[in-house]
Amino acid sequence: MNQVIIIGRLTRDPELRYIPGSGRPVASFSVAVQRPFANKDGVREADFFNVQSWGKQAENCANYLAKGRLVAVSGRLQTRKYQTQNGENRVATEIISDRVEFLEWSDQGNKGSSNSSSNNNEFEKTFEPTGNDPDGFEALDDDDIPF
Repeated sequence: MNQVIIIGRLTRDPELRYIPGSGRPVASFSVAVQRPFANKDGVREADFFNVQSWGKQAENCANYLAKGRLVAVSGRLQTRKYQTQNGENRVATEIISDRVEFLEWSDQGNKGSSNSSSNNNEFEKTFEPTGNDPDGFEALDDDDIPF
């Protein structure tokens, strides 16, 4: 079984590209995950994981995620070998995501990022509550309920 679930913050904005020929979208980003323990100096270190997301999910990640945002990623680990232009052999281990959950929508996690997208603001405005109730609920008449 090859399954990974991580929760952490993006270390950079996602990079979206399209595969030549098929035009299939792929987004690449990195997530920092704090370790559950402190080192001998009392500092909690982090591990950094490279993530690839494909298809519509990749486009959503590119449009709505930014550096510093909190995300949950589930998927599988994949290792690939490649050769640099200098002829050196390299190995890369990445998480190929099945699902990316956006855990933070406000600018809380976007600490100091100058790259907050206008798409984010438009998306958030779509989900603004309406009515006078602070939670966005409106009272319904019992006659309006279909059951």
